[in-house]
Parts: sequence; C-alpha cells; structure tokens
Amino acid sequence: MDDNNIINWLLEGDVSIQYQVYRDLLSEDREDLRNRIATEGWGKKFLSFQDENGHWGRKFYQPKWTSTHYTLLDLKNLGISPANHRIRKTILMLLDEEKGEDGGINPSHEIKESDVCLNGMFLNYAAYFNSDESKLKSIIDFILLQKMEDGGFNCRFNRSGARHSSLHSTLSVLEGIQEYSINGYRYRLPELKKVEKTSREFILSHRLYFSHRTNEIISKSFLKLSYPSRWKYDILRALDYFRSAEIPFDERMKPAIDLLLKKRKENKYWLLQANHPGQTHFDMEDVGKPSRWNTLRALRVIKHFGNSD
Repeated sequence: MDDNNIINWLLEGDVSIQYQVYRDLLSEDREDLRNRIATEGWGKKFLSFQDENGHWGRKFYQPKWTSTHYTLLDLKNLGISPANHRIRKTILMLLDEEKGEDGGINPSHEIKESDVCLNGMFLNYAAYFNSDESKLKSIIDFILLQKMEDGGFNCRFNRSGARHSSLHSTLSVLEGIQEYSINGYRYRLPELKKVEKTSREFILSHRLYFSHRTNEIISKSFLKLSYPSRWKYDILRALDYFRSAEIPFDERMKPAIDLLLKKRKENKYWLLQANHPGQTHFDMEDVGKPSRWNTLRALRVIKHFGNSD
C-alpha cells in the first residue's frame, strides 16, 4: 500500500477520521465534514447515549469510560463542532454542579482534594467547546497551585504527598492548557505559558518514556499504541501533543519517533495495539487490527517531525 493508498484507506473511515485527514495531512479545511460528525458515524452514536438529564452513564464520572467526562473527551477528540449546543449545555451544567471547595472539578463526595489530571482533561474539552472564561477561572487557579518542583504535575500531589511528577497527569494538563490557549482565553495565561515550558521539559527530560533515575523504560504500557487514550500516557499521545503545540523536533524525541516508525507495518498502517479495560459505549476499532486512529495520528506526527534521521 503506497502513501496515496493509505490516505484513501483513511478516507474510507468514519467522517471524524476524514475530517482530520483533510485538516492535518492534506492541509484542507473541510467544515462540511466536521458538521457531519454529530449526525453520522461515531459522533452520532456517542450523542445517542446521552440521557435526558444531559449526562452519559451514571452522571459525571461513573462508570469510567461511559461517564459524561470521558464521553465529552471522546467527542472533543473526534473533532465535532465546538458550537454543538447539547454538549455546551452539559458542560455549563458541570461547571455549576461539579466544583469542589478548592475550585477544581471534583466528582468525589469522599475526597475533598480535586484531581489535577481530571481537571486537565476537563479544561481540554471545556475550552474546546468555548465555555465561559469566568467559570474556568477557579479551575485555572487550582491547576496552577498543583505545579510541582520538577516542573510537571501529579494527581496524587495534594492527596498522598507525591513528590515526583507523573507523565500521565502532566500530559493531561498540557493538553488542557494548549486548548485553553488556542481558543483565546487570557486569564493567567502568562503563568500557564511558563507552566507549559516546564511541563514539556519534564517530559523531554525523560526522553518521553525513560526513567531519569535508572534510564530504564518507565512502563512498557507507554510503548503500546492505544486509542482512546483516556487518562493514560503513551508515546504516540505525547508526540501528537508536541505536534499540535507546534513544538520543533528535539533530539530527546528521537527514541520515541524511531520506535513509532518501527511499529509501522509493511503495508503502511499502524495497529491498535491495546485498549484500556472497562465498559464502553462501543469500540471504534478492534485490538490487533489496522487502526485508522493510530495511522492518522502517526502520519501527522511524522509529517511534523520527519523521520528523525
């Protein structure tokens, strides 16, 4: 399968894949495709599971992958229109009902401290769907208070005294700050920009997946290409973030890019190597099979960074 054929194969996929192929690989804005995401394919299916109360699953955070939180993250990642009224109404409800005493989004009635990883993900889709800045201010305040001395974030910092940042939490917060910034929000933006730099450096200092202490691979799960990523870190998700943030190639990315290239099959696609166990609305793709999501994301990473030779 040559490069033209792989593009054609991608364009045979869901309308959300088609939209992002045109946008990211062919440099063509196809709003007509984006506008169809809500009315056909995966986008329509996700929306169909919404209850009359505006939630998915059992309200905001249960069960994990069918909850309102993770469904909104899935819909954002499809590229569905940010003007979608149903989604924006639900996010407004969450901003009014799910804040904790510390100003962060907190669905727990037992744990008073909000989770910075969850708040990074929430900021990601709340900013994408153009939520009112005044309602995001307490979330920004909370996130900035969670920055750790090593430059990143860890959801256990304010709950169990973690002293080293987590790649999972740091990447989730970076994705949220990125979406907040590109959508024109200004509240405490200079401080967030400083946090972006230290958080990126935290990931790069680990060469995306190596321990800074032992130089060993931190977790083999970081090397498996899964989708949806949920809250979990992996090298493709990290590289795709650096691409979306328009960060130039850094030599410390090379091991991850080289590994990504090795995972490409002879017929030019990438497989879905894993998923994260748990109840889902439906599976967009099957583990062990060719993955349009992973192929699209890998190709746009390579387009941005090259082959790192």
